[in-house]
Amino acid sequence: MWVARSRDTSNYKIMVVWILVYFLLVVSTLALCLLPSVRRRARLLWGHWRSSSGQWADATGQLGRQHLHRAQDTVGFHAGSLANWTSLHRWWVGSGLALLLGLPLLAISLSRWQDIGSFDHRQHHTTNEQIAALLKGEQLVPPPALPPAMFTTKEVEMLRPMIRTASREWVLLDEDFRQRLLVVFKIMKDTHGYDMVLLEGYRSPERQARLAALGGHVTQAGAFRSYHQYGLAADCAFLRDGKIVISERDPWAMKGYELYGQVARSVGLTWGGAWRTLKDYGHTELRRPGVLGRSDAQPNEPPALPDFSGDFTADH
Repeated sequence: MWVARSRDTSNYKIMVVWILVYFLLVVSTLALCLLPSVRRRARLLWGHWRSSSGQWADATGQLGRQHLHRAQDTVGFHAGSLANWTSLHRWWVGSGLALLLGLPLLAISLSRWQDIGSFDHRQHHTTNEQIAALLKGEQLVPPPALPPAMFTTKEVEMLRPMIRTASREWVLLDEDFRQRLLVVFKIMKDTHGYDMVLLEGYRSPERQARLAALGGHVTQAGAFRSYHQYGLAADCAFLRDGKIVISERDPWAMKGYELYGQVARSVGLTWGGAWRTLKDYGHTELRRPGVLGRSDAQPNEPPALPDFSGDFTADH
């Protein structure tokens, strides 16, 4: 998101004056360094000025006025020669002026904007001010860990194979991804009334391979082909009446997943519920170019959205 920085008018005028001074100094320096004819004329002007100034100090009456007129004629002659040279080389002079003036003006124009680092400036959608403030504000703290027994119920283990050995350590997640996910949790609670829980965060390559061996209905990503291995993905669910609710067949949970996907996208995360085939409504990930070593999309992926970029994979 880009925001305009206000500027005082007087400061802007001072900057314009400095740009003009800079332009004159640069033009003069370049002309003296690159053009021998200008150096010769500059030496002549300097000699005439020194000679004329000394004569003006000693001369009186008509003699002084003659020298004054002679000096003025000399300056006028060289000024006319410079004007003729400028006219002869007008294309080069124009190009130099455009370059010298364009760079400072471009710098001023760009300096009027600043980027909020938590967002990609290529995004074209309207950014929620609450989300921007949360991402730029103080670091959110992960919620307290839930009792392990809550993750071993029949419903949870049926929908999430091998959930007993899953890692739910927030500290193992990438710092940026962790903060974004905590913002999602906060908005889901404060705005929509959904308490959320982390089912699985970081996943070792060995565990990823074991899950892939269970079949494509569990995951289509092998070892090191998932953002879980890099702490950039998480699987989440909801808490209701002290129980973990995962199934999207529950209308309340499905509504929560839809809101979860909207909020996740608003903070720059990719939501697994938008994938083509093997949808994973509780999954979110923070994609980074080069992490998975490729940029080709898997069949499970939807078309790339205009406000996200980077490497794509079918990650669960």
